[in-house]
Amino acid sequence: MQTFEVEISTEYIALCDVLKITGLVDSGGAGKAMVASGIVMVNGVQELRKTNKIRPGMQVQVEDQVLIQVVAAPAEE
Repeated sequence: MQTFEVEISTEYIALCDVLKITGLVDSGGAGKAMVASGIVMVNGVQELRKTNKIRPGMQVQVEDQVLIQVVAAPAEE
């Protein structure tokens, strides 16, 4: 299984944007279509909300092929 780590400095990121950042899709629209197809899971549960808020500590999985860990960016000093 291919794994990615997405680091965010905000409270959350939209699910379709997570897919775009990792390069799994070329655009936000393609990310929304992927979510709508039913192959995306968040924390082990199928997710159909395209702009679901993904926060640090959450996992996004696409079929049994890709696992994405979302983590918080280190605090700036």
